[in-house]
Amino acid sequence: MLKTPDLALKHKCLDLGLLSERVYMFEITQETVVRPYEAIILMDANSSEEEQKALFQKNKGIIESFSGQIAHVDTWGSRKLGNPIEKASRGIYFHCTFTASPASIMELERTMRNNEKVLRFMHTRLPDGTSLTDYVEKFKEGLIERREREAKKQAAKSKRPMK
Repeated sequence: MLKTPDLALKHKCLDLGLLSERVYMFEITQETVVRPYEAIILMDANSSEEEQKALFQKNKGIIESFSGQIAHVDTWGSRKLGNPIEKASRGIYFHCTFTASPASIMELERTMRNNEKVLRFMHTRLPDGTSLTDYVEKFKEGLIERREREAKKQAAKSKRPMK
């Protein structure tokens, strides 16, 4: 089986055995490779709920047109940015996991670059064979553990005597 970055090509060989010469005919079929991905999207805090829904409907359409499926979309809400982006000091964060072909990522990134309400985005390819539901559960557990560590650190800091 031959592999290209986007398509796996299978071939069948037919031996037509004509007299002393052998003639081979190849039948090539294309199979779309579907891989797991996660995306973090940062939108302008001033974007309306309709604009947010429109972006995700458009992304869903692109993913499905490339033989993919959205497994999970989570809103992390509005947060203060560490550094202002395009004069914005707050942004709305989204976390999304999905399966799609590699070509869909180029199209998703193109549409997000054209959308003025999207401040930043990042798509990450997950290892092949990753169960997206298990991945999301582990991801959420990691977030909870981090919050607990930060709360303990904050509590220890507040107990320290002031100088």
